[in-house]
Amino acid sequence: MRKIFSVLLVLALFVGVFSLNVMAQNSDMRVALVLSGFLGDQSFNDSSYEGLKRAQEEYGFELKVLESGVSSEWEQNLIAMASAGYDLVVANTTQFQQIVKNNAPMFPDTKFALIDGVVDLPNVVSAVFAQNEGSFLAGAAAAMFTQHDEIEGVNKDKIIGWVGGMDIPVLHDFLVGYKQGAKYIDPETKVLVSFAGTFNDPVKGKELTLSQYDQGADIVMNVASGTGNGILEAANETPHYAIGVDMNQDGIYPGAILTSMLKRMDQATYLIAKSVAEGNYEGGRTIKMDLSNGGVSLTDMSVMQEALGDKFPEEILTRIQELTEKVKNGEIEVDSYEGFQRN
Repeated sequence: MRKIFSVLLVLALFVGVFSLNVMAQNSDMRVALVLSGFLGDQSFNDSSYEGLKRAQEEYGFELKVLESGVSSEWEQNLIAMASAGYDLVVANTTQFQQIVKNNAPMFPDTKFALIDGVVDLPNVVSAVFAQNEGSFLAGAAAAMFTQHDEIEGVNKDKIIGWVGGMDIPVLHDFLVGYKQGAKYIDPETKVLVSFAGTFNDPVKGKELTLSQYDQGADIVMNVASGTGNGILEAANETPHYAIGVDMNQDGIYPGAILTSMLKRMDQATYLIAKSVAEGNYEGGRTIKMDLSNGGVSLTDMSVMQEALGDKFPEEILTRIQELTEKVKNGEIEVDSYEGFQRN
């Protein structure tokens, strides 16, 4: 018995020392997250940050976040982090695509990650998402929901809305899928579209959403990061509804948000930081996240189910599951915006 105890004690000590060594190996590792906006959007930026925080908890590296809503500062921030010798510089959003392409070659020893865009360089890992597939489901859900005028705040018109931040290719990829999903359910569904021109103006987001409600839309999809906080607020302050984006936003205003289109930036940033920490980072590749691997999806609508009770249209969940499987097996091919680079 004593021998067994001794062996177990030695093994425990070995495991403990090994764990400490792993942490020590990464205690000098430094990671920077460069944002074209700010944390607190409860959307794109927060999701990427959560993934890096999860990796930081496991590997013990230093994590720095640079926030800015001024486009002229984004390149300066990225260069500053690479110049400072950060091991991994994560550029968050497609707005960094050209910036990374121009500057990564000047820092060959720095590892870069581009989230939501593609740069084919040996020291860059890109992560792209089939937001068109997730938005297809969101558009289908909106088109079905707008037909249930027995629900308070839903009118008899077949009109749904969509409000985006910047007028850029990746958002058009969302929009293409959203429109296709709505028309798949009912070709007569009208889709109102507005761009705020910014990801950091909730007041503008609210204004555009209220305008779409006035035009007959009773549900509006948020694709606007920080600007989207105003979209959700508009839904909460009226009898109408919204669809969240990127993270699960259903619980921000329970009963005002039908569902959220999840876009797993957190999983992408986690996997990339993990690869650096474990020494198997491989540049020049693209991580593709879609419906088939859980990279995009809709929430389960449980918050809205609880809010509406017996009035919740259960057939929406059934139909969404059917459509999900059809997209996965190729029976439905979701269109992409031709100006968005996914490869």
